[in-house]
Amino acid sequence: MIMTLIILNLILTAFLFINIFMKKKHFSIDDNGPVYRDNSKEMENLNRLKKISLTLPLTEVSRPSSLKDIIGQEMGTKALIAALCSPNPQHVIIYGPPGIGKTAAARLVLDYAKTLAHSPFKEYSKFVEIDATTIRFDDRGIADPLIGSVHDPIYQGAGSLGVSGVPQPKPGVVTKAHGGILFIDEIGELHPIVMNKLLKVLEDRKVFFESSYYNPNDSNTPQYVKDIFNNGLPADFRLVGATTRSPEELPPAIRSRCTEIFFRGLSASEICEIARGAAIKINYGVDDDAIYLVGEYCTNGRECINVIQLASGIAFSEGRRTINKEDIEWVIENGQYNARIERKINKEPKAGFVTGLAVYGNNNGTIMEIESVSKILGSFRGKLVVTGIVEEEEINFNNRKIKRKSMAKCSVENVMTVLSNIYNMDFRKIFLHVNFLGGVPVDGPSAGITIVVSIMSSLFNIPVKSEVAMTGEVSICGDVKPVGGVSAKIKAAIEAGAKEVIIPKDNYKETYSDIKECKIHAVSDIDEVLSICFGDNILKCFNKINKEIKTVYANLN
Repeated sequence: MIMTLIILNLILTAFLFINIFMKKKHFSIDDNGPVYRDNSKEMENLNRLKKISLTLPLTEVSRPSSLKDIIGQEMGTKALIAALCSPNPQHVIIYGPPGIGKTAAARLVLDYAKTLAHSPFKEYSKFVEIDATTIRFDDRGIADPLIGSVHDPIYQGAGSLGVSGVPQPKPGVVTKAHGGILFIDEIGELHPIVMNKLLKVLEDRKVFFESSYYNPNDSNTPQYVKDIFNNGLPADFRLVGATTRSPEELPPAIRSRCTEIFFRGLSASEICEIARGAAIKINYGVDDDAIYLVGEYCTNGRECINVIQLASGIAFSEGRRTINKEDIEWVIENGQYNARIERKINKEPKAGFVTGLAVYGNNNGTIMEIESVSKILGSFRGKLVVTGIVEEEEINFNNRKIKRKSMAKCSVENVMTVLSNIYNMDFRKIFLHVNFLGGVPVDGPSAGITIVVSIMSSLFNIPVKSEVAMTGEVSICGDVKPVGGVSAKIKAAIEAGAKEVIIPKDNYKETYSDIKECKIHAVSDIDEVLSICFGDNILKCFNKINKEIKTVYANLN
């Protein structure tokens, strides 16, 4: 009886092994198996798709291949090399308008760092790029492409770990960038909770996971899963964030951990250089008039390359290998491009009209024109009118609204106090209208000396010396105080055609002495400003005219 049972058991075991072997052969080897047939069909389709390819678009062909190919960002690139190519590289945030080379510069700087013996970046260091606008916060924590997540058995379904009830950690891009650079485009768009998680990773240089399904005593849990839960996943990288926002729109917590680098907007001549290079790379000639037109209408590299690409298509359809002015004109009209505003210094002096300097966006300099009109009225009927300013500016950031009120009118009132205090002006009997041309947000204090000169020029009907631009805050006592963005303002003044630039003495740097395009005046009080703008004898003239005005006041009374 026992022998019979043993024989039956052996027969049953043999049958099971044969059945398993036949099934394995059926699904993986037999050509008639459904899995094999599906795999063969899909691989055939995949290989067919791989054989299909198009030519590269011009944006790919013209992408910078070396640091010298990045046009107009010499200072920004130098700062990026200093931050990332040292023995102790830093986290970086790059500010700047779109299409000026922020991503390309970061990628090329990493390639350069790999060649340096002292750099911690090695040949295996990766450049992992992700767009912050595509990262959305998942409050369930099921999927987090940035930080990583844990796929619990209830969600991950079947599989060797799922069937065993073991949670499965999934690395995010912070781990994939381990040992390299994580580039986050538009980092200002990150959800606040995702931003806080990222800050934690930057501090720990690891990613730690938690799961209610994790049991360290479970024999089914693999050792690598236990190690991940106990020690975390490595995430030692350098963050390079890029944004088109202003610094004040980013959270202070991320800014304090990063070196801030500013890339500037491209000038018309630099756009022309990019356009000419793009045409050469596709073996097309381009007329000088066409190049000039591209620089006049395009503001960044992407716009420029898109215009050249479309214009080359028009030339090709007509059997030409040269892009002419008519091709560019058609593209500009069809694309509804607007000509860039190139403000220039007023060549003809006018009473009350003065050129100031300002900054906007990511430390971009520009000229700011201010004009004043004044009239002597009867006793105590004076009036102040300030126009052309944006009273309130609203900034949206992560569902928060910040309202910033203009201080321009306050600055005009401050200047009136200065003139009353120093030059005995009685504004109770003067109608004064100050207009800020352009209708742009004006901070106010940095336009202090510009407002002084404009009002004095208007009151005494004396034109301001032409080709002079200025910036500086003025105190009630008449002292000229330092302001921000002076280097960008000087650059804007030179581009606008200024021959003389007035800045506060406390803002002066020795490097400004190397500037050949214009003369830099560093002043400490308002008397120096007036002497530069009107001449050395102007103060005596003002005193004389002021006495005449007081005589008029007396007659009016």
